[in-house]
Amino acid sequence: MGLKRFEERLERLVEGSLTRPFRSSLQPVEIGRRLTREMDLQRRVGPRGQLVAPNAFTVTLSPADVERFSSYVDALVRELAEAAREHAELESYVLLGPVEVDIFESSRTKAGQITVEARVIEGMDVLDVVLPDGRRIRPSATPIVLGRDPGCDVVLNDPNVSRHHAQIALIGEDLVVTDMNSTNGTTLNGVPISSATAVAGDVIAIGTSRLDVVSS
Repeated sequence: MGLKRFEERLERLVEGSLTRPFRSSLQPVEIGRRLTREMDLQRRVGPRGQLVAPNAFTVTLSPADVERFSSYVDALVRELAEAAREHAELESYVLLGPVEVDIFESSRTKAGQITVEARVIEGMDVLDVVLPDGRRIRPSATPIVLGRDPGCDVVLNDPNVSRHHAQIALIGEDLVVTDMNSTNGTTLNGVPISSATAVAGDVIAIGTSRLDVVSS
């Protein structure tokens, strides 16, 4: 699904001409497939039992292919990074830093060939919280209050949620979830908390509402 959206977005970027002129040549979606394949092959079990996948990719192509993609190479890099993020979310992979994709050319690479080097590079991960309706919120140093009260920053239409139920904020580089003495409590990965640090892949439950922490 992620690669299908990747292909559709790129087709729109080049006004529908992506596949037709290059039917017998290297397709951008083939690069996306190789990139996500490397994520699957090089995933590993992290200290918390989560699957950690590569987040930094070096793609090497032939000079001819790099030249052919030159008119939209920046867009291609952005879409490849988005395809990697979507694949990580679909497979419940944890990324330890932002996704980075670089494309290089090599005279030793033949037209149509792809080499992908994938690495895990730790860095400050930009996190989003996905709400039950699919919207994303970007935590900051200013606390975001969640609850049923219309005055909350995020209003959850859930009878099991207190009027002012919990708050989310960045404290330093940590995403901290704090329960606000709610009636039904707040959990992180099924464990009741008063305050706890969340990372990508974690699930926050407020009442019966599920919020997913994902890499941006």
